[in-house]
Amino acid sequence: MSLIARYIPSARLAAMGAGLALLVIVLDQVSKLWVLNGLGFMEAGPGARVEVLDPWFNLTMVWNRGVSFGLFAAESLWARLVLIGFSLAIASIIAFWLTRAERRLQALAFGLIIGGAIGNVIDRIAYGAVADFLDFSGLWFPYVFNVADAAISVGVAGLILDLLLSETGKKSAASSD
Repeated sequence: MSLIARYIPSARLAAMGAGLALLVIVLDQVSKLWVLNGLGFMEAGPGARVEVLDPWFNLTMVWNRGVSFGLFAAESLWARLVLIGFSLAIASIIAFWLTRAERRLQALAFGLIIGGAIGNVIDRIAYGAVADFLDFSGLWFPYVFNVADAAISVGVAGLILDLLLSETGKKSAASSD
């Protein structure tokens, strides 16, 4: 197999993952602009709420200064810059891995994580915190999150599923030899 032919599938998977990352960034930022400006959450501030399917699902404004689910809240400029740098470093590493993706689920998962990380970095740069607003607390999920957070979570779950499926495939192939 020629060198070029071997890398074409990887390039296609990388392009698919990069396209998904871009889609996540756009959906995340459009949804945040709508909630912050269209619903007036920017002026109303934290705690502003629009009942959608009360009590199961509502839009509730929360400024997240930490990482996922508010962990490691960063109040100072230096702490925020560290979170921005850390997020960009992780996104860069995963982007590198994306260029070597071997399976579709793996590439899609990488794209979701990259898009989510960059979506939240944009918020940290623009607002000093991440805008969270999806509130499913009526379904016993106590955290408020956004599209980027959901993409990261689904991406991580996708990576775990991909790992399990690829290991199962390897074991099946080894046992049939």
